[in-house]
Order: sequence, then structure tokens, then C-alpha cells
Amino acid sequence: MIHRPLAYVFPMTLDSLHQKLLSLGAKPIHYGYFYRALFGIVPWPEADDPKFPKAMREALAAIQSELNQVLTVVREHKGEEEEASLKLLFQLSDGHTIESVLLPREGVCVSSQVGCAVGCVFCMTGQSGLIRQLTDLEIVMQVVEAKKRRPETRKVVFMGMGEPSHNLRNVLSAINFLGTYSQIPHKNLVLSTVGDQRVFDALNASKVKPALAISLHSTIEAKRQKLLPRAGKITIESLTEQAESYARQTGYPIQYQWTLIKGINDGNDELLSIIKLLKGKYALMNFIPVNAVPKSPYQRPDWERCREMAAILKENHILAKFRHSAAQDVEGGCGQLRSRYLYEASHG
Repeated sequence: MIHRPLAYVFPMTLDSLHQKLLSLGAKPIHYGYFYRALFGIVPWPEADDPKFPKAMREALAAIQSELNQVLTVVREHKGEEEEASLKLLFQLSDGHTIESVLLPREGVCVSSQVGCAVGCVFCMTGQSGLIRQLTDLEIVMQVVEAKKRRPETRKVVFMGMGEPSHNLRNVLSAINFLGTYSQIPHKNLVLSTVGDQRVFDALNASKVKPALAISLHSTIEAKRQKLLPRAGKITIESLTEQAESYARQTGYPIQYQWTLIKGINDGNDELLSIIKLLKGKYALMNFIPVNAVPKSPYQRPDWERCREMAAILKENHILAKFRHSAAQDVEGGCGQLRSRYLYEASHG
């Protein structure tokens, strides 16, 4: 049973966890081991292990109990195939819910907010608006839970519920923690954003450099503003120029995300603009036909049109992929997260 949200209680953070370990006498060798143990890289510390301070050993059971309460799995939805996606509905300590998706091929898609403020017109996830930010520990614990179920998890994409740039401090704290202790390669930590100047400023100063994905959806300013009503005020030209600079700095191509909507952003005008915008850039265009959500008026273009678009881009040396959004078998694709739960909640 899923409980209704309670009054807000500020949950544990990575910093409060770290301060607790320090207060128990933990040195870098001790908390470094503890953090690696969270991801199953090393065994959980034993309560009688003399290598750890006595106060830390005595507190281990209580700390583990507290960590177990950060996220509680209340529902799992697995696809039918052997290597299928697995969608996890979590209840947070204050009663709110989020979803993560364990993807085929060793990936996990994590959420950064409860709800979302951007209001993309084709996205069910953001229809409730922004409810609250996730802490950095709540983000990290989604990866911890993924590693428990699939220890081979080697990629984290910040493409779940929420807009990471609107919770940038906690998202980058989580990314730096994962990049330091989880043994997940930095290039496999993928920060997805609609674009915000603060993202580029923060990434340039960040120790861990994640790969970057940009939710573009249109190259025409007015149209993009309609599709993404509360995206950052940065222009498309500035967005792609700064993204290109970051790509060259890190050596990771920018992954541009484009939700294809029939009759809206699948025309030749967009193709010509894409060619002008991305030709010669270190970039990959991911076209994803829009996913079905309840009562949505938006439709997918047929695959014949998709193949035609691919051919035009290929002729102009633009690397593009047309694919179905991952995890549709569990309604965990782009724009679908928490849609089933919200639909059921609103219909009794």
C-alpha cells in the first residue's frame, strides 16, 4: 500500500551522513571503505572489525537502518523479457514518491526531483509541477538500490523525474560522489538538461565531469518555448555553442534529445535547422518518437518518415539515431515516469 505524503521532514543528506561518520572517529580510509560498501564493491563493515573505530562499529546497525529508510521500494514492474527493464516506485521518508528505471545494458535512470517545473507539453511526469527537490543522498540511494538488484550496473543517466539544472547543487554532489566511490566511469554518468547557464558554469568547476545530454526538441526558438514552457532562458545558439565547448573539453559527444511529435517537430524546416546547427559539431542526435501517456493529444510520426529524416541527416554528415525510448515495456520511458501511479491515484 502506498501512503499519502506526510508533512515535510528534511531527510538525510550526503553531508549529514559524512558528518556523522566523522563524529564517530572515521578517517578517510574508514569512510572511503564505507561508501564503497554502499555500492557492493567491498563487503559491509563488520561490527567486530578492529580496523574501524569502536564508535563507528557500534553505530553501524543504526546507520544502516537509517539509510534503509531514505528510499522504500513500494512497487516493482518488470518487463517480460529476460534482460527487461525494471521500474521501481520508491516512497521517500516524507511519503512522496519517485521512480527509477533499471535499463537493459547495465544502466539505471534516476530522478532528481519529485515532479518537475519545466512543464514539457508531451510529458506526463511534469503535470503535477514541482513538489520538492531530492537530496543528494536520495539520488545516490537510487543507484545503490539498482546495484543491489543488478550489480553489473555501470551507467547512470539523470533522465528520470525532474530537471537536474533546477536541483543542480544536489545533482552535482551526487555525481561527484558516484564518480569518486561507485567505480562507475565518469563518461557513464550522464547529466540531462533542457539547458541553463548555471549548468555550464557548474560543470566547468566540477571535479567529476559527466557526459552531457541536452533536451532540445526543436531548433526554432518560439516553437521550443511552446514545447518547453519553463526551460532556461539561454538561446539555442548559446546552448549548443557552450555544449560543443564542453564536449571538446571532456572528449564526450553531446547527446541531443529530441522527442518526435507528428506534425509538430518532424518537418523539413527542423531538419534544415538541425543541419545548420550541428554540422561539424561533436554531437549525436537521439530522436525518440513521443511516448503514449493518458489523454495525450500527441502522436508519433510513422517509421517511414523517421527513415527519411535519418537519410537526410546522414547525407549531411549528422550522426543521428532513431529509437524507441528505453523501458516502454514497463511504462518507464521518457515522460512516462510515475504516470501510472498518478493515474491510479487520481481515479481512486
